[in-house]
Amino acid sequence: MLNIVLFGPPGAGKGTQAAKLIDKYNLVHLSTGDIFRANIKGETDLGKLAKTYIDKGELVPDEVTIGMLESEVDKTPEAKGYIFDGFPRTTPQAEALDKFLSSKNTSISLMVALDVAEEELIKRLLERGKDSGRADDQDESIIANRISVYNKQTSVVADFYNAKNKFQKINGVGDIEEIFSRLCSAIDNR
Repeated sequence: MLNIVLFGPPGAGKGTQAAKLIDKYNLVHLSTGDIFRANIKGETDLGKLAKTYIDKGELVPDEVTIGMLESEVDKTPEAKGYIFDGFPRTTPQAEALDKFLSSKNTSISLMVALDVAEEELIKRLLERGKDSGRADDQDESIIANRISVYNKQTSVVADFYNAKNKFQKINGVGDIEEIFSRLCSAIDNR
């Protein structure tokens, strides 16, 4: 089973590359944002619980997030593997994910992180903001803060997977196909 953690700062091209990886490797995409929204909309017990935290502007506790992820994995027992997008963001989340996957007789194969210089990210996001209308892609100070938060969170999780020899930084600058080729090489050579 192929299980990939896809990381990269806002604007690195995760969405574009995730879609290509899903097609090539026949993986199930697990995005915590999508899972939160679906559980809240579906009014599941976990969704209702998550909403109580979100409504107060608080982070959803790890056990709730992990419970939702476990539920999604359990819905697709025939999956050939997963791309985890936006999770794990902390060492306790990575440890909990490892424990859960181990109970399913599998593990994370590789964490790949798209590496793009901050100046390029800001340029990409401001450009995307013109097309998307997203407020968080139109304000340079908000963009810089999002990148800073990502860098602080990622370094810890990258260290966790690096210690297990499961971390690969990928140059996220260039043509979409070039970047995809780099990702595939890292995955195929794991």
